[in-house]
Amino acid sequence: MLITQLAMPADLPNTKLTTGDIDPAITQKNIHTTVCVKGYTKTVRPPSYYTNKLKKIQIAEYGYTDTNPLHYEEDHLIPLSIGGSPSDPKNLWPQPRLSEWNAQRKNILELKIYKLVCDGTVPLDVARQSLAHNWIDAYKSYIQ
Repeated sequence: MLITQLAMPADLPNTKLTTGDIDPAITQKNIHTTVCVKGYTKTVRPPSYYTNKLKKIQIAEYGYTDTNPLHYEEDHLIPLSIGGSPSDPKNLWPQPRLSEWNAQRKNILELKIYKLVCDGTVPLDVARQSLAHNWIDAYKSYIQ
């Protein structure tokens, strides 16, 4: 399946606000005792009161005209499942739910990348960089 849809500006995070920070404790050498262990993300995911508050702040910082928090998922640019920083605002952004390149689509990519990292097909740093650079391009590369 060839993906050709164009991205809207809000579909990618503002790289000045959301750089995609990582958890430095997660390395290629320890992925099988950390991120690749079932249930790992539950142990590091920040509480919803934190992400809901941050989402409202970031909606304003991003200058979105639609300010309804329900229309956004406070998403980790580099997913927790591959060692993205859990609570650093530089790894979180209010990702639109109502666009073509929405949070649901990114979740599909996150699962695929996680599996590729954990089975050794894609190195951890390559996966992180592809998501931090442009998750939509990564989607087009990894989801066929």
